[in-house]
Amino acid sequence: MPAKHSTAQMDGSPRRSYYTGRNLQRAKAVADLRARTHKLMPRFVLEYLEGGSGEEATLYREREAFAEWRFLPHTLVDESDRSTKCDILGREAALPVIVAPTGLNGLFMRHADTALAEGAARAGVPFVQSTMSNDPMERVAEVEGLRHWWQLYIFGGDEIWQELLRRADAAGCEALVLTTNSQIFGDREWDARTRTNQSRPTIPTMLDAARHPRWAASTLSHGMPEFANVIDFVPKQHRGFFDSAFWIRQQMPKTLSWDDVAKIRARWDKPFFVKGLLNLEDVARAMDSGVDGIILGSHGGRQMDWAASALDILPRAREIVGDEKALYMSGGIRHGTDILKALALGADAVLTGRATLYGLCAGGADGVERALELLQSQMMNELGQLGMSSLDALSPSVMTRMQGIPVPTG
Repeated sequence: MPAKHSTAQMDGSPRRSYYTGRNLQRAKAVADLRARTHKLMPRFVLEYLEGGSGEEATLYREREAFAEWRFLPHTLVDESDRSTKCDILGREAALPVIVAPTGLNGLFMRHADTALAEGAARAGVPFVQSTMSNDPMERVAEVEGLRHWWQLYIFGGDEIWQELLRRADAAGCEALVLTTNSQIFGDREWDARTRTNQSRPTIPTMLDAARHPRWAASTLSHGMPEFANVIDFVPKQHRGFFDSAFWIRQQMPKTLSWDDVAKIRARWDKPFFVKGLLNLEDVARAMDSGVDGIILGSHGGRQMDWAASALDILPRAREIVGDEKALYMSGGIRHGTDILKALALGADAVLTGRATLYGLCAGGADGVERALELLQSQMMNELGQLGMSSLDALSPSVMTRMQGIPVPTG
């Protein structure tokens, strides 16, 4: 797959291509894993993976926001002993990254959630399993060395989320993440265009899928996946793959509030995060809600269109949160420099969804591990370029915004 043109090229010369082969060690960036994903997956799967809501302005902003910040590197300093290790919930992680919760992963391959967990465990970072995952949480919990977190969607009656919390606790999940910005489903036009209705693909979509036999063998060899953790709550007449997804969406209450956060807090005594905040007033409200941490984010640009990115509000959110609670962000993480920028502007760690899904599609658990290895190696290199040995040295003073002035220290 041809790479995009850069200032190192003149009219597309020298010709450059991303690596799309099977040897994952030849992938030199997440972009290579993404290119292989586009080679292997049918169009409707790619639309689900890549698309955003509406005009996809929020999706675009997630990447554009990182491009607005530039580093101010130090020189003539000792760069011989660098590390990306950090503390996440009182335990050491190999890098400040958490594999974000993503649903319907059975579209990419069979037992995709387990593969994501295996890749995360090998790389030494936590994995957040989605309510809308396709592997039972008890199966995922068996992955050796896994730091297993559970993401919660609220739908139906209270007995559903209470049972999910009971199971997550019994499975040994380390933390709970409540997604707050998905009670009304985003207007995902391009994904919707691959179907004639909510459960029937268009004829061109089916013909395109038929041209990807390797994908079909890895996903449909045992039939369509199901939402294993919640399928028993779905009426039998709505248990088809697409139909059950839409049924669950329809059961999500539009009245979700901070009162519900309080009820969940009362039943969960392990670390508890709220995810999907993009308004500073909500960040301030979360400080008094009893949660242990806040995850800024736009749901991968898949919910409200024309929203700000998490990076846009990160510095002000850090001022509000101070050192009292953990502050994470998600959205647009594709390179090690993205992680360094987020940490410099106030994040304690980042969540990445698409980057590790590209790895999953490219090579299963090995691909997930490779995606995280690439992010870590890029961080190590750029820490040296920045003239720093550890993540603790990062601060706004090593950044400047384009068309702005350096942020003063102190």
